[in-house]
Amino acid sequence: MTQIDPAVGLAFVRDKTGVLAERMGIEFLEATPERVVARMPVEGNTQPYGLLHGGASVVLAETVGSTGAALHAGPGRIAVGVEINATHHRSATSGFVTAVATPLHAGRTLATYEIEISDEAGRRVCTSRLTCMLRDA
Repeated sequence: MTQIDPAVGLAFVRDKTGVLAERMGIEFLEATPERVVARMPVEGNTQPYGLLHGGASVVLAETVGSTGAALHAGPGRIAVGVEINATHHRSATSGFVTAVATPLHAGRTLATYEIEISDEAGRRVCTSRLTCMLRDA
């Protein structure tokens, strides 16, 4: 794994966060190749029944997982998502959900991250797995 100071990782994230992540209200709390943590408000990211939208959970998962993969890839390289899956375990209706991405595999051309999304009570809302292709920029 590439060694990155956590402050440098957060600076990288602030420079690279896309419009979608900003629109969803995603806020990064920690960012290294070994662990990326971010939170997202439930409010504004719900489906018609007032529950956290499953697609919003997937956006959060891909955002944190691809950030970890990009940090692992290092300078001059990019991470491009090629596969994601998600299992939704329970609903969330208020507050924030927090995603924690950790690597399952971190190679030269592929990186796979497991992402656990939990509610404010620490109950798992969603489990996701993301695989990214790592390429030269």
